Formats: sequence, C-alpha cells, structure tokens
Amino acid sequence: MVTTATAGRGHWGSSLGFVLAAAGSAIGLGNIWGFPYMAAQSGGAAFVLVYLLCVAIVGIPVMFAELSIGRASQRNPVGAFRRLKPGTPWWLVGALGVISGFVILSFYSVIAGWTVGYLFKAARGDFAAGLTIEQSRSIFETFSGDPVMSLVCTAVFFALTMLVVQGGVHAGIERASRILMPVFFVLLVGLAVRAVTLPGGYAGVAYLFNADFHKLSPQVVLNALAQAFFSLSLGMGAMITYGSYLSRKENLPAAGVTVAIADTAVALLAGLMIFPAIFAAGAEPAGSVGLVFHVLPTVFDQLPAGRVFAVAFYGLLVIAALTSSISLLEVVVAFFVDELGMLRRTATWLIGLACFALAIPSAISGAFMDRIVVIFYNYALATGALGICLFVGWAWTPKAAIEEMQAEGQRFPGLGLWGVLIRYVCPPLTAAILYLQISDSLG
Repeated sequence: MVTTATAGRGHWGSSLGFVLAAAGSAIGLGNIWGFPYMAAQSGGAAFVLVYLLCVAIVGIPVMFAELSIGRASQRNPVGAFRRLKPGTPWWLVGALGVISGFVILSFYSVIAGWTVGYLFKAARGDFAAGLTIEQSRSIFETFSGDPVMSLVCTAVFFALTMLVVQGGVHAGIERASRILMPVFFVLLVGLAVRAVTLPGGYAGVAYLFNADFHKLSPQVVLNALAQAFFSLSLGMGAMITYGSYLSRKENLPAAGVTVAIADTAVALLAGLMIFPAIFAAGAEPAGSVGLVFHVLPTVFDQLPAGRVFAVAFYGLLVIAALTSSISLLEVVVAFFVDELGMLRRTATWLIGLACFALAIPSAISGAFMDRIVVIFYNYALATGALGICLFVGWAWTPKAAIEEMQAEGQRFPGLGLWGVLIRYVCPPLTAAILYLQISDSLG
C-alpha cells in the first residue's frame, strides 16, 4: 500500500507508460542479435515453439512475481524484501539485484557505445562497396581496441542514460519511453518488411523458421529457457523497481503479459530483419557481436538504399540499448533514493559517474569484460531469479502475491496455476539455468 513515505517516489502516468518502459527494459541487444541466431541454429520454428513455452511457464510467472513484489512494497529491490519480510535475510536477494544492475550497466554501456560509434560510421557511409568480412572484422577490432574512442562513445551513451533517469519516473523514463519505443517499433517493422521483400530474402525466412525437430535436445531446451529468462530482464530487480511505481488500480498481470508479448515479438521481428538481408546479399550468418559488427556492415552496401538501412539499423540498436540501460541505472538510483534519502539528480550522476569509472576496464580489456559478464550476467541473474522464486513461492507465499495482483478488484485468469508454477516449477527450472551457465563457463 502507498504510504506518505512512498508517495513522493514517482509513479507511471498510465498503464501504457509502464508497458512501454518495461518493454524497453526487456528489449535489449540480446533480442536483436542473440535470439535470431540461436533459433536458426537450433531447429528454427521448432526452437521458437520451445522458446514460447519457456516464456509461458517460466518467464511470465517470474515477471509476475517481480512486479507483485515491487507494487506491494512500493520500494526498491532491497527495501522491497525488507518491507515484505522484515528482520530476515531475504533483502540479500534484492541487494544482489542492485549490485548486478550496477556492474552489468558498466559493461553493457561499453557495448552500447559501440552501437553509437557504428551509427556515426553508417551515417558517414563508412561501409563502402566491396567490404569483406575480414575487412569488416579488422575495422571493428581497430575501433573497439581504441580505448579513447571506446570511452568517448561509452561516455556519450552514459550521458544519454543519466539525462533520462534524472528526470524521474514520469517526466524522465516514461516520457522517453513514449518517444523511443514507438520509434523503435516503426524502425523494426519497416526494416523487417524491407528485408523480407528483398530479392532472395525469403531464403532468410526459411533459414529462420524451417522446423527441424531433430535438432531439439535437452541442451537446446535449456538454451531456450535461458534465452527466455534473460530476454525479459529478470533477476536484476528491474521489474521489481518498475512495479513499485505501478498504481494498485492497474491490472498487473495483464501489463506483464503485454510486456512479454512485445519482447517476444521483437525477437521474432529481429530475425525477419536480419537474416533475409544477409541472404539477399549472399553473406553467411553469424551470432552475437559478429553478427552486427562483422557481417552486417558487409551487407548494407549491397542493398538498395543501403546507407539508409544501415543508419536505421544502428539507430534501432542504440534505442534498444538505451531503454535497457535506463532500467539498469534506475534500479540502483531507486535504492539510493529510498534507502539513503538521496536526491534523485544527485544519485543519478553519482552512480552514473561511478559506473562509468567501472566501465573503463571493460572498454580497455576484452578479457576483463568477459570475466565480469560470466559472473554478473551468467551467474548473478539466475541466482537472483531463483531467490525471487523461492521468496514468493515459500516465504511471502503465492496467496499474498495473488492478493496483490487482484488489488482493487482486478481479475486475471490462471492465477491459481501461476501459484503452482512459481512454487514448484520455476525454482527447479531456474536452478537448471544456473547449472547450465556454470557448466558452459567451466566446460
């Protein structure tokens, strides 16, 4: 319940504002370069079906759990657990989320800075005709290996993130989301339509959606589960924080499902944007960073209006990265505002500058970045989500969470099933994700 102490924290101006902001948090670079390649290599439409099932049985239930914790407590991740279960060590789950958000933002902003740099390269027409993948890889290695250029791009990206967050929930984050997310969706749909209609583009559609059930294996299923989990920004406290700004009059489960649908739609559209363009240009698909910084620069000049396509694509990446980084910074800022009583503007710039300082080693050393990615992205998020599942399933109880989700007479079908999932299904599957991450890192 909102109290005098929490009334001044800020709130979403509307349900649409929350959905756009939460979707922006969930939709990040991984949706655009991770999901399409994983789907294409793991059975196409068969993988997509498994992925959708994983979103339904793990992703959405955990999102409901985070949102209900946030709205019931009206606090940041640390304060939320303290308020719902005072005098217990459950607040450590929230603390892990705050720390993870801070560290992840440091290296995520370096990668986002690369997209800013490539947006300027695209605008200048640097992706000249006849560019080979080897040349493209060399350009990227030179660019990302230049610490000054990398830090300048990272600083520009940090500044954009801090300018939004310092404005507050409604005037800053929601207002930016109302502008950025419609632009993002227009760019994405426009690029997907253009790519699919290119000569030879249908081969990319077939590559992505050809159903090959023989490629499905326990490992592929676990990969789909992990992709669904990480794609929705779960385990880092972002949805707890955003949920804490929700009015009790809002239909929390309906808003959560809308966010999950938007996130999944973006992942599918990203595949329809990227692979038809690659096949139309006669290039070979790749995954992760290699896809957007090695392969695609060689594709643009071979497409009609290639420079326009390149500028729109890297602009889209910048928006996706920015809306995610805003939520990461907001998690930490909310902690400093709630728990330490710091002014939002002061907290934003203090945390932003400290995070930029932590980003310097990642901008200089790829090995350093790789190590903290493993610790905080692979391990910490799954650990945090497991803690959230256990807290809602066994400490706070599904009954209390359902009462929160049905506040003000709101109703949503299937909440009884959700209680079973969050107590008995999500914990072991989330533990399996953590086991997968550890095994991959050690293997």
